[in-house]
Amino acid sequence: MTTLDSVIDTATATRSVVDVLQPVHTLEGEGFPVRRPFPTPRIPHLDPFLMVDQVGPVDLGPGEPKGAPDHPHRGFETIAYVLEGDIEYADSTGNRGVVPPGAVQWLTAGAGVVHSAQPTDGFRAAGGLQHNLQIWVNLPASLKGLRPRTQNHGAADIPVVRTLEGSWFKVIAGSALGVTGPFETQVPITVIHASLAPGASAQLPAPQGRTAAVYVLSGSAAVASSDLADGELAVLADDGESVLVEGGPVGADLLFLTGEPIGEPVVRSGPFVMNTPEEIDQAFDDYAADRLGRYED
Repeated sequence: MTTLDSVIDTATATRSVVDVLQPVHTLEGEGFPVRRPFPTPRIPHLDPFLMVDQVGPVDLGPGEPKGAPDHPHRGFETIAYVLEGDIEYADSTGNRGVVPPGAVQWLTAGAGVVHSAQPTDGFRAAGGLQHNLQIWVNLPASLKGLRPRTQNHGAADIPVVRTLEGSWFKVIAGSALGVTGPFETQVPITVIHASLAPGASAQLPAPQGRTAAVYVLSGSAAVASSDLADGELAVLADDGESVLVEGGPVGADLLFLTGEPIGEPVVRSGPFVMNTPEEIDQAFDDYAADRLGRYED
């Protein structure tokens, strides 16, 4: 078993918190509610991360689960991480499949694709607990023209580092805590789902020069010297090589993000993220002409 104590240097300088932000609540897709720590009017993005949406957790009755019907993307990547329930996806390149609990679908939209993300017929009919995360990651201008690509990995493929106190750290992307996530990333990022036992603490690696943030999915936590409640996001200063986190009285589920900033202009309009207004106009034209995902070999 990989344990956290074996892979973290406790002498590493820890980062401080720049700001603690509240999420906004909105509706997406067919009308499902999401809690969104960013983007908000106060924080448009955390380069290279463009968005984090938390769907649920909510217990739904028969016929109540909702999803997102066909919609386009261009210029970035989407990460769909299912904690409870499921997602059935399909896109204009012909890819389709189901993301079960614990699994992740990673879509590099690149040059553009139209896709849907819906509950399976079985989940929609029966209802149940729905909980997932949607994370958007920007692409640099040099990679925005990539052909769309989907990567899928189940729970068994994604490494988990555990502690003797009962905490665990699921490394979805990047290398951290002595393990490496299974996804090929276009920009250097780390994505970790952490579950902290009550009162348990850990230092997570956050190399200097990278954007770093911690979002509380549930429970409460202390990040550096700041107390965070359920739904709050801590933005970290670039003044150390790690982040100190501690579970509150009932513990905490956290989303931990680090990423190398791209440092380019970000022009976004709905489902498109480009570098110039002209590129956004072209994306809308290509979508209207049904060109997204229609690529010759």
